[in-house]
Amino acid sequence: MSESKTNESPPLSESQEDANVVKVILLGDSAVGKSKLIERYLMDDYNPRQDSTYALTLFRKTTTLEDGQSITCDFWDTAGQERFNSLHPSYYFGAHICVLVFDVTRKQTYKQLTEWYRELREYCENIPCILVANKIDVDYNVTKKNFKFAQQHNIPFFFCSAADGTNVVKIFDEAIREGHCYKTSGKKDFVEECLELFDNSPLGEAKQEEESKS
Repeated sequence: MSESKTNESPPLSESQEDANVVKVILLGDSAVGKSKLIERYLMDDYNPRQDSTYALTLFRKTTTLEDGQSITCDFWDTAGQERFNSLHPSYYFGAHICVLVFDVTRKQTYKQLTEWYRELREYCENIPCILVANKIDVDYNVTKKNFKFAQQHNIPFFFCSAADGTNVVKIFDEAIREGHCYKTSGKKDFVEECLELFDNSPLGEAKQEEESKS
């Protein structure tokens, strides 16, 4: 009996696969609830923990946009590295959307937004950013306050709670849509343009050739 043939497409290479991924990064002080927001979105579950982890954490999820288009998203979590007051440039490289988080119960985390936003724009001049006020379940009256940071930087702002799920899905759905729109717009940040120029230079081509032989 002859073997049956299929019309299945060959699997994507790693570079092709990454080209189809929207990268979502989260920024903010330690313990503002960044990891818990991702966990709530991905698993609709909340398990309180007091200790931050020490290595970068990456979550992948495939979701469907309102127009029916399937999008694969990588969610990058600082996972405690923000305690060193800055993150490695690779955390920012290739990002398409940033979710900037502060804790409504700790005023200092709101004040620190200026520094996080400055660092974001140092590496990613153009990507969209969403501001999130987390832990409103502690006191819902906080939603009556006016937080001017979002207005000053003209970015979307959401109140939310990783504990009870308030607005979590709405935030990440919006982040994925904006990240996808940014990616398909073809815009590049300064760091990406520099690396692209290097890859196309004789030195960059020589390096690629050497890597292909190894």
